[in-house]
Amino acid sequence: MTIDDIIDFVEGLDDVLTLRPVPGDGSPEISWGDTFFYYSPDGVVPTTTQPFATIVTKNYPSDEDSRLDRAGAFRVNIHAGREAFIVALGHAPREQGSADVDAGAPDTVIAHPVYGSGAWLAVVNPGTRTSQLTRELLRTAYAVARSRYERKPDAVRRHI
Repeated sequence: MTIDDIIDFVEGLDDVLTLRPVPGDGSPEISWGDTFFYYSPDGVVPTTTQPFATIVTKNYPSDEDSRLDRAGAFRVNIHAGREAFIVALGHAPREQGSADVDAGAPDTVIAHPVYGSGAWLAVVNPGTRTSQLTRELLRTAYAVARSRYERKPDAVRRHI
């Protein structure tokens, strides 16, 4: 899967707002070139929730284990929730997984190197082994974000 494949797939879901920060748009420089996906029926960036998935193209401070400084490396990060996390990895988000997991291994679903305890999963350069699972996890993350949005009272939703 390429970055464009992932973006096209996620944008094919209803009511997805995609942010792609660039120089001059007021976003922090560190985010330039990355992609952020929100469930947002009104097309406005939610102020009280995180994206349900992201694509990062570089190392962030305290998040270098995936070695995204390699040419062509990127990582899709997916907040699919506790149940999907357990199905994908065989353990709960706050439980210790395999100590010898290589966070930079391509085409491998792992607990996010920084946010894994919050039920975030990650895949560096999804390929033939993980492309179908990556799509399934993105659908799940989208459904979780949509459900979370729909549970909010109308008055709260209007101010997000």
